[in-house]
Amino acid sequence: MKRVAVLDYGSGNLRSAVRAFERAGAEVVLTSDKQAALDADGLVVPGVGAFAACMAGLRAVKGPEIIGRRLAGGRPVLGICVGMQVLFETGVEHGVTTEGCDEWPGTVERLQAPVVPHMGWNTVEVPEGTSLFAGVEDERFYFVHSYGVRDWTLVTNDRTRAPLVTWAETGSIPGAGDRFVAAVENGPLCATQFHPEKSGDAGARLLANWVAGL
Repeated sequence: MKRVAVLDYGSGNLRSAVRAFERAGAEVVLTSDKQAALDADGLVVPGVGAFAACMAGLRAVKGPEIIGRRLAGGRPVLGICVGMQVLFETGVEHGVTTEGCDEWPGTVERLQAPVVPHMGWNTVEVPEGTSLFAGVEDERFYFVHSYGVRDWTLVTNDRTRAPLVTWAETGSIPGAGDRFVAAVENGPLCATQFHPEKSGDAGARLLANWVAGL
């Protein structure tokens, strides 16, 4: 059985994440201990609330260092919701710019939609080659957020492989909402803007896919 550490840095929604990964077939520990987070087969970085507050909590438990060390060794990390957002370079909320973990270039900013927060079930645009969404490419997932990465231009060359990026839109009419990054698969680093632990059978399958790949 694979061991998954859910990083406890003061963000909410931790118990539901623990239960979801247990149902996905993992042995789960909720921890803020650096060594436990480094030693686990997989590390989950959850997140609920403001970008700046989550980054402050992460820094307090050496989260950016833990994430960086795991990725340097090719060891899997999964970010969820704001836990995905903090993996990007910066976040901008209410005119305040906060540095993120800078694992990916890009800025987290307020969604440009008539109704914010964007809350509810949405389909996603899944790229070819995905393993995270295997078997659930056409399913709906549960979102609740006011911010996201709305523009992400990736520059690669023949020595690097571009991340697999899944997109989604606010609203129910294709092309009428604001487009944003819904998930990323980038070697050992994966993340979802939606909450797989709140996304029913589709979310459970996605988490099982991730655990199976550890």
